[in-house]
Amino acid sequence: MRYRYWLAVAALLGSCGAPLRGPAADPVPVLSGAHPCVQAAPGAPAPGSGAGSSNGLRFSCATLTVPLDHAGLHPGPRTGAQVSLQVAMADNADAPRGVLVFLTGGPGQPGVPFAARVAHQLLEPAVVHDYRLVLLDQRGTGAGALHCPQLQQVMGTSDLTVPPVSAVQACAHAIGPVRQFFSTADTVADLEALRQALGVDKLSLDGVSYGTFVAERYAITHPDRVSRLVLDSVVPHDNVDPLQLATIARTADVLRRVCQENGCTTDPAQELSEVVRARQDGPELLDTLTGLTVGKPRLTDVPAALHDAVRGDATKLDAIIATEHQNQAAPAEELSQGLHASTLCEDLHGPWGDAATPMADRAAATRKALAALSDAAVFPYDRATAAGNGIAVTCQEWPATPVVAFPAGRDLPAVPVLLLAGDHDLSTPLPWAQQEAARAPQGHLVVIPGSGHSTQSSGNPALGRAAVTAFLTGP
Repeated sequence: MRYRYWLAVAALLGSCGAPLRGPAADPVPVLSGAHPCVQAAPGAPAPGSGAGSSNGLRFSCATLTVPLDHAGLHPGPRTGAQVSLQVAMADNADAPRGVLVFLTGGPGQPGVPFAARVAHQLLEPAVVHDYRLVLLDQRGTGAGALHCPQLQQVMGTSDLTVPPVSAVQACAHAIGPVRQFFSTADTVADLEALRQALGVDKLSLDGVSYGTFVAERYAITHPDRVSRLVLDSVVPHDNVDPLQLATIARTADVLRRVCQENGCTTDPAQELSEVVRARQDGPELLDTLTGLTVGKPRLTDVPAALHDAVRGDATKLDAIIATEHQNQAAPAEELSQGLHASTLCEDLHGPWGDAATPMADRAAATRKALAALSDAAVFPYDRATAAGNGIAVTCQEWPATPVVAFPAGRDLPAVPVLLLAGDHDLSTPLPWAQQEAARAPQGHLVVIPGSGHSTQSSGNPALGRAAVTAFLTGP
């Protein structure tokens, strides 16, 4: 699964201040320093209503100050420390359907810089008229990003690029024990503080990629505070498999679909398997092919490149790999790999257990899990791909960290839920959306033909945006 960012980078707004501050004077969540703010949206037409507006909206930005340790479970020198989060709010506070919080991906992507782009390109005018659109820079993102220079340089926006162990260790050391306060549970608590600060009883949530994971866990934690959910490019709420078996299995279906659409006569899945066996570069190919399905899918040239590689000429394939890796480059303010590692490694359960498992016990547990897999379970890759992808490597090497477990086996609350999946998406593969739909009593799954990751993105077919509009503005 790739929690990569799904929008072109917009200019960051204003000054967020230091991410950590002194003891809280007032535990009641408040939004302070509200001011009109300009949302840069490259490529969007200049809105006629003036700077800081889109689809007729104007935005204000403010700071939400929250505890570093919401639950107070870890007393020590950081007791009472706070985190300052930036929030962008449309000024139509009297919108008839209340607040719609748009949750961006990653983990590691900010929200505030994308407010105008979301309003102008992802949501239809009827939605931004009926709802007050709000976006949040989740803790550890944007101007308050967790910085890990070595890991950032290697991985950029990718989940699956394989980092050097030294870069993972340097990142964990740079963040230190504070990494335990950057889990999804902390972001869920921040989102609840935002609801209170906005003074509303309920939120509607539109989450993309990792944003779906936040939305799901918020809804399960606060079922009486949710009106409806849009889950676009779905991450199932129970767990993220670090071995990436669903993405591995889905690769064959997607490549064969691309081949059928373009009239090729080869079997790209079988040829990918042969290339992996010959080159022993499964993790790199998994990273590349998954990245090519983020936003508008870009897999058209892959079957021919694989066919040439099987015949001994890897020129085209190597060019595709190199180009995609170059496209992943990004600073921490766009997608923080320090936050990405902190959150993923605390949230997920691997073959070794959770983040509290001693590092010395993890490799043996992974080997045991791999030995139990059939060849079919890892086709068209291999066991080394499952064990060696970037998420698995990062979290196996991440230092033991205290974890507050999320209760397993819970369904989403009985509120309307729209689930969207692109049939070409390898970042959050279709089986994940199907799995989550089975846990949504009032869920409706829409599969978007020809779409990659983030079905609401303007590069993907309009069906995703139309489905969201009908869902959010309907009964």
